[in-house]
Amino acid sequence: MKKVYLDNAATTRVRDEVISAMLPYFTEYYGNPSSLHLFAREAAKGLDAARAQVAAALNATPQEIVFTGGGSEGDNMVLRGIARAYQKQGAHIITSAVEHHAVLHTLEALEKEQGLSVTYLPVDEYGRVSAAQVEQAIRPDTILVSIMFANNEVGTIMPVEEIGRVCRAHKVLFHTDAVQAVGHVPIDVEAMHIDLLSLSAHKFHGPKGVGALYVRKGVRLPALITGGGQERKKRAGTENVPGIVGMGVAIELAVAELAENTKAMCALRDRLISGMEARIPEIKLNGHRSQRLPNNVNFSIRYIEGESILLMLDLNGIAASSGSACTSGSLDPSHVLLAMGLTHEVAHGSLRLTLSRYTTPEEIDYVLEILPPIIEKLRAMSPLYQGGQN
Repeated sequence: MKKVYLDNAATTRVRDEVISAMLPYFTEYYGNPSSLHLFAREAAKGLDAARAQVAAALNATPQEIVFTGGGSEGDNMVLRGIARAYQKQGAHIITSAVEHHAVLHTLEALEKEQGLSVTYLPVDEYGRVSAAQVEQAIRPDTILVSIMFANNEVGTIMPVEEIGRVCRAHKVLFHTDAVQAVGHVPIDVEAMHIDLLSLSAHKFHGPKGVGALYVRKGVRLPALITGGGQERKKRAGTENVPGIVGMGVAIELAVAELAENTKAMCALRDRLISGMEARIPEIKLNGHRSQRLPNNVNFSIRYIEGESILLMLDLNGIAASSGSACTSGSLDPSHVLLAMGLTHEVAHGSLRLTLSRYTTPEEIDYVLEILPPIIEKLRAMSPLYQGGQN
């Protein structure tokens, strides 16, 4: 049986080059970078190099990069930190209805804990918000706009530069959760007027459990985790040096190969989309057809449950998902698809297939061979499906 991994939005394989770069920091350069001896200095050099690599990938300065434990921690640092640091200026934050739960759940908690006022902007049928919507929602007490760069479920890319320009004109801080976008699309925090950006290494072939936060110089951001002076007192705790080194190498390679990988993945993505549309009736592509991540394919397949599709794909060696890996244990339909206007019944039949630099044309063809009979078999058992006529 073939093994095909198409769940790269959940996590990616760590590149061989990344593993090679990390290994010496487990066995040779294993000192605590906050200590004063030779071993510590060797570890600190690794941190400095990775900080420079992450900064270069975003067109930032190394001093603006804070290492974290991943994207969810970065989102929490921003939302809780800005709410606290700028409470005298206001208590209103703008976000979208399709954000990752690391943003939505944190804001819901802040509403209850601190009385924060949050505007959840609706999205269009493709899962996008517009800069005009953001501008209309800005109030005198607005302190932050947090809009994701690209959606983790349907792959739609937001008009980040336009939103950033609006925020800068109104002197409102702009944060973007770029976890799915970094390493897949070009990002320039200066040109896009981004003040804060969170990312996670395991989405671009780096290790799990490590990420970074871009904090523009001059933005006040208190520590979420206290207890030490690491990361210029913005994130206490001994740094995960091997993981951070691996992230630096992974992001440098991803940016260097961005054009080549984007071209290859877009070709495979479009091959998969057109193949599914030609072979499977009554399916709907979710997300924007052109303004989408190069590696994301998301369909709603009418009359059947997404979980049933996943189980049968797994029996054939194909790894996929029905949405965010962070909500895989939930029986509720995707909040993203519901916000885009899909009914509960249609949203329950979603299938997300996400590619990587390791995906091959042969793997795409295998999926297109295996998936249609699975859909046909499941629909034959569905009381809702009657030969295509409901």
